[in-house]
Amino acid sequence: MDVMYGWIWRHLPGNVWIRAIISLVLVLGTVYALFQYVFPWAEPLLPFNDVTVDGQ
Repeated sequence: MDVMYGWIWRHLPGNVWIRAIISLVLVLGTVYALFQYVFPWAEPLLPFNDVTVDGQ
């Protein structure tokens, strides 16, 4: 895991502050893409609404 993040960090342009800003933008973009596209697509495939307890 550390090897992957180190590789990304070494290949980002700029000094430490620019790299930190680019990293933050990449993380926020990834989270946005997950919540807007991946999670809504996968939600019908997940069994969260399949309950086995009766409401008596």
